[in-house]
Amino acid sequence: MKIFSIIVIPIFILFVVLYGFRKKIDIYSSFLNGAKDGLKTVYNIFPAVLAMVFAVNIFLDSNVLLFLLKPITKVLNLPQEILPMAFLRPISGTASLTIMTNIFEIYGPDSYPGFLSSVIQGCTDTTIYVLALYYSSIKVSKTRYTLFVGLMADLVGLIMAFILTNIFF
Repeated sequence: MKIFSIIVIPIFILFVVLYGFRKKIDIYSSFLNGAKDGLKTVYNIFPAVLAMVFAVNIFLDSNVLLFLLKPITKVLNLPQEILPMAFLRPISGTASLTIMTNIFEIYGPDSYPGFLSSVIQGCTDTTIYVLALYYSSIKVSKTRYTLFVGLMADLVGLIMAFILTNIFF
């Protein structure tokens, strides 16, 4: 598999270059135009991403979520880190991945908390992050029903993660 991944990228690049020559396209100018458009996109997206990362880091470092969710995790007999991961998953994939890694280190990947955090990671999406990223890049300010539907899909995924993990673990 490693050799395949090493070979595929150069073959793809060679294919694109040969295809451009055959169609008589100025490949270098096209590449530069694409790079300029990419930098414009980064320039438009960067403030939203920076604000999101800043807010998530402040929220995580304050440990407010762990304090507020401690009674719920005791009643449901869950590890303390599971619900913060579930709440942060729609906001930040990196934050939820960090929490999942901590769960793996504490309980192990083959434990109930490890399975549950893996299924949560796979059943939910970074809805708020995706909306902030994509809508800010095309300058859409009103999300209408997109946020509601995305968060409802995350909630259904979260509920199914709890149900399926309890059934199969």
